[in-house]
Order: sequence, then structure tokens, then C-alpha cells
Amino acid sequence: MAELNSLAKKILQIRLAQMMVNENYKDGQFKVPIHLAFGHETFAVAINEIMDDEDKLILTHRNIAYNLARLEKLRPVMDEYFLKSTGLDSAKSGSMNLINPSRGLIYTSSILGNNFSVAVGIAMSLDIKRKDGITIVLGGDGSLEEGSFHESILMFKSLNLSGLLIIENNEWSMATKISERRIHIDLETFAKSYNVKYVKLSGNNPLDYIQKLKKLKDLSKKSNELICIEVIVNTLGDWIMTNDQNPDGKFINYHAGPAPTVDVKACPALIKENNSDPIFVLIDLLGVDELNKISDKIRNELEEEMK
Repeated sequence: MAELNSLAKKILQIRLAQMMVNENYKDGQFKVPIHLAFGHETFAVAINEIMDDEDKLILTHRNIAYNLARLEKLRPVMDEYFLKSTGLDSAKSGSMNLINPSRGLIYTSSILGNNFSVAVGIAMSLDIKRKDGITIVLGGDGSLEEGSFHESILMFKSLNLSGLLIIENNEWSMATKISERRIHIDLETFAKSYNVKYVKLSGNNPLDYIQKLKKLKDLSKKSNELICIEVIVNTLGDWIMTNDQNPDGKFINYHAGPAPTVDVKACPALIKENNSDPIFVLIDLLGVDELNKISDKIRNELEEEMK
């Protein structure tokens, strides 16, 4: 129970921190585009929990949850979004390329699929230097369409490099459902064709994610092989938009920008009442009263930090 409470605090910290970012975003206070990640919090915490000092993390434009998980603070991230010199990267990275090398987060990319190729080079460097760390690279489901995805898997395998290649599948391509835009891509079949082990994760249970990721990381390091992981996530914050062209309303799942229906005052920071929301899963595991207590404490700490 103590471990679960600790994880709940970290997940809620990322959720509430994003909600505070979102409030400023709704007010039009940022000059850089930000890709929020409501619904990605539990997996970000799980990745943070399995990382050791020499591990390297390579991310996409939607990196906010991971940066918050690795840093465990809001102010430096918020200041970076405001392009202040006190920002996490001294206002040099903004949002889509935000890094934190001191915590192993060494590269993020706003170019679809670009980070896979970079990950191969980093994994090769770790291997040549005989470092103990492992390369962890994330991409979205849209990146499966990029040539660099397939070329990078081929290089990982050909050079016998260890690594975790993770696809966050939220089934959306910007504001369009993947199923409306293209045929289904079976990642498991692709992985099998490259002789790469494939694992699918879902459910937003932090203990389950951490246990499985630790085993996969150990297996990858022991056998010097790439492991492909598909995690099912839901990027929350959708709403119904009505206008002259859509008088009956149109379902909007945002790609970037603020989530207008997400309210920072919601307690305990719940957005969806189903398992697509990590907070809903925590309520099921810990109970709403316990989670409200944790939420209130984290909220007060973040507000104090931002004074």
C-alpha cells in the first residue's frame, strides 16, 4: 500500500501540474505550442521508476508528462514554456524539444519518427563505451508510417543493441481517428517480421506497468536485444464543438493547444470516469477519500511552488 500511495502522489502531481499549465494555456499566456498528455501520466511514472542513472530517454513532441516525472517539479517546466531564463533548458527548448540531460532525458523531437534514428546512435554509443545503461525511445502510433521507424529497428537488430522501443497508441492522428485516415497497422506483425519481441500494455495500473517494464528492461540488457512495447493510452481532454458548420456539434480530440473542458478545480483531478483515465484507476485501487487527501496535498504543494 505504501508503494501504491507513493506512485499515486507522482501520478497526481503530473496530472495537476498539467492542469495548471492548461489554465495558463486557456488564457493564451504561452508563445509556444504545447502538447498536453492528460491520460499518459501512469506510463510516464512507470518509465521514471525503472530508469537507472546511465539509462537514456528519447521522446517526442508530447513529452510533458515525462519531463514532469523525471524532474518532479513544475516551476522549471512552466518557466520554460514562458521562455524565461529560469526555465528547465533556459528557454532554449520551449515545449516540443524540452530535455533534461541531468536526468537522462537527452533528446526530444518535433519531427515524426526522427527520434528512432537518434536512439540507434545513442544505443550504439552506450554499447561501444560499455556503459551499463539502456536506451528507451518513445513514439506515437503515427510514427509507424515513417521509414525511420523500420530502418531503426533493422539497425537495432543488426547491431545487437539493447533498447526499449515504445509506441504510445492513442488511435488519433492530430484531430482525426487513425481508422478514418488509414488502414490498421499491426505492430505485433511488424515486430515479428524483424524477429523482435512484442509486448502490449494497457489498463493504467502503475504496479503492473512497473513490474512488466522492469522485466523487459532486464531481458533486453541481458540478451542485447530490442524489445517493442505498445502501450494503449487515451489523450484526454476532448469536447464537443458547435459552430455554423457543425450545428449539432463535432467531437474534437485535441492534438495541441489547451483542453477547454478540463478544470483545474476538479477533485481528485478526474477527467474521465473509466479506465482510460489513470486517476479513475487510482480511485479503484485506493478509494476516492484517500485519493482526495493525496490530491489536496499535491495541489497545495504545487500552488506553493508556483507562488
